[in-house]
Amino acid sequence: MSKQTETIRRMTVPQISARKGGEPIVSLTSYHAHTAAIVDKHADFILVGDSLGMVMHGMESTVGVPLDLMIMHGKAVVRGTQKALIVVDMPFGTYEESPNMAFRNAARIMKDTSCGAVKLEGGARMAETIRFLVERGIPVMAHIGLTPQSSHVMGGFKTQGHDADTWAAHIADAHAVTEAGAFAVVLEGMVEPLAAKITKQIAIPTIGIGASADCDGQILVLEDMLGLNDWTPKFVRVYSDLGPAIESAVERYASDVRDRSFPGEDETY
Repeated sequence: MSKQTETIRRMTVPQISARKGGEPIVSLTSYHAHTAAIVDKHADFILVGDSLGMVMHGMESTVGVPLDLMIMHGKAVVRGTQKALIVVDMPFGTYEESPNMAFRNAARIMKDTSCGAVKLEGGARMAETIRFLVERGIPVMAHIGLTPQSSHVMGGFKTQGHDADTWAAHIADAHAVTEAGAFAVVLEGMVEPLAAKITKQIAIPTIGIGASADCDGQILVLEDMLGLNDWTPKFVRVYSDLGPAIESAVERYASDVRDRSFPGEDETY
């Protein structure tokens, strides 16, 4: 008699929404199958973020990331995972023009990658688009506060909410995306008291990145928390210093090749 194996089911959008005020939601970015398989064992959802443009492709910002690149990486992450909900960023220029444009591109992302949801940036100004997508069967994670795709307008990657006079606009954004049907919202680069206030006021989970421990969940860029970048933002806690370890391994490999000690007897047929 064959041994039955337990079916692994992916985290769903309703399950993430139901975590509001409950067990904190764990998330990281991932851009390819290998790291996604590792993260999948521990994360509730994985974001295929357009930050891949800067992290993996050396771009100065996320603005230049094309849709085809997001789809390619999205496919890889879905293939490498079994458990986590996979959310794919909609890149700049693929959703802002109109709800119809956003639907065409979001539908392509969902169909081509088999992901579970998309994420787009913007608060009240994107509420109509979020509602349009959700009504047509596309789950949407919103993103407010510091929105990297708008960094040129913002004058760079600046923390939001230092001026209390701006709080009302951010709070209004949070309520607008909630009422439009977003199942969760990322709060990025936002002063702690504002992020905590928004989390208490809205009915959907907040996912903090440079925000507040009071958020319903947290997300970091995987490469940041692994110490793979030369510069680390203030809001990142580095859990492993892999950059120097990788460089040391490469240095030792190069030395072994040059002195002909690699490959040795153990590595040849």
